[in-house]
Amino acid sequence: MNIKEKFIYEIWKENKFVKGLTTKDNQRIEIIDPGIQNIGSTGPDFTNARIKFGNITYLGDVEIDNWHTDWKTHGHSFDKKYNKVILHVVISKEKYHKHVFSKDGRKINSICLLDFIDENIHTAILNAVIAEKKTRLFVMPCAGRNESVQKKEKLDFLFELGVERFNKKSKRLLARLKEMLYLKEMNIREPVLKYDFNEDYHTRKYTSKDFSDIEIWEQLIYEMIFEALGYSRNKEIMNKLAKSVNVSFLNNFRSNENFEEIVECSLFTVSGLIPASAKFKEEETSNCVRKCVELWHQISDKYDGTIYKKENWNFFKHRPPNFPTIRLSGGAHLISHFLKDNVIKKLTELLKENKGEKEVTVMLRNLIITEARGYWATHYNFDKLSKEKLNYFIGVSRADEIIVNVLFPILYLYFDIFEDLESSRKLKHLLINYRQHGTNQLVEQVESTLGLAKASRKSINSQAMIELFRNYCVRERCLECRIGKKIFN
Repeated sequence: MNIKEKFIYEIWKENKFVKGLTTKDNQRIEIIDPGIQNIGSTGPDFTNARIKFGNITYLGDVEIDNWHTDWKTHGHSFDKKYNKVILHVVISKEKYHKHVFSKDGRKINSICLLDFIDENIHTAILNAVIAEKKTRLFVMPCAGRNESVQKKEKLDFLFELGVERFNKKSKRLLARLKEMLYLKEMNIREPVLKYDFNEDYHTRKYTSKDFSDIEIWEQLIYEMIFEALGYSRNKEIMNKLAKSVNVSFLNNFRSNENFEEIVECSLFTVSGLIPASAKFKEEETSNCVRKCVELWHQISDKYDGTIYKKENWNFFKHRPPNFPTIRLSGGAHLISHFLKDNVIKKLTELLKENKGEKEVTVMLRNLIITEARGYWATHYNFDKLSKEKLNYFIGVSRADEIIVNVLFPILYLYFDIFEDLESSRKLKHLLINYRQHGTNQLVEQVESTLGLAKASRKSINSQAMIELFRNYCVRERCLECRIGKKIFN
């Protein structure tokens, strides 16, 4: 943290306050003994303090946090080591409340340090707190405390979470398939803002025959790939775009020699990213835009959906290689290849063949990895040259994410619906042993906190770490977590 803890502790130890301490409800606080600073072990910052509240003197511990919410996010509320805390001191007023609660349910007074210190120190500390917040990562409550849990126990729990996350994805995909069938029967054009399902939809029993139309599987994989290419900031608009420029529309041109150009032109035009201006610095840009406009003029009579705006897209805080323009071009090349070469059929037949896991992995990656070519290999936005030529629209790391998060769940669902037990078994085995390239900051943090070096190389563990962080750690479900139960009980 940017604020030197030693500085804050000295204020507390030396009682350097410009006015007497009081609780938020104006009860007087007198520090008889600030306690002994806890150095080198987990638990409250000061132990054996003696503090008088009103007319009653208490003996116990003191915890000092930057933010009031740190009491929960650092796990103090369910850690018995903090059961003897008699005063919680915070540095910032944001989301500040007058009490926190110990694991045994006892109410603990909370005060804000800024109310009782010199104005100059107040300003310096407040500025430092705000600067620290902008760069801080969420600290897992079990950080520095989970060494007592065996590595095997952690990995077993992660395996369960990885399977749980995979099953959630499959359920979401099944729900989307049913939704597509319903909307198609009702002749409703997507994307739609809101619609109600009738009672028949909820009570309907499906058979494998209902899902025999290959177009719904192509549409599903199209939407999920585009969502994956959109990252967190553009995944919603990418998903909407795939529903707008859908497979049904693209099938009008599937046999055309310039099918890939049609797909890219359609996506860029409907996205709203094609610039309205006809004047560009580069001739290459002028030619690119002109060709797209002319091509769209030839095919637009087949399109009756929404045209989006550039304002719908988020370029901010993206590196140029991750701009929506680059992702859109990569997605256009990939989807046109999937549709033109009937890749869905290839995928469903891949696991029926007698191939080893390494060979299957290489084949899957080769289906997704997309080399950069054309206008967007040298530009990151219209009329804006890249400093270096882009080698790949979709590299091996992003390909692995699509394989794990899109292809595996969809194929598993397909085999399950059509009762192909042998292919389903092979897919499960491939999923469990799949090793992916690349990682992210969140996974690295969980891996480091749990002391499981290199465990995230297995995709099942990497997925599990995301599930653990998002659905347990940040939601304060530590006592429902098998690791947390061992530490905090």
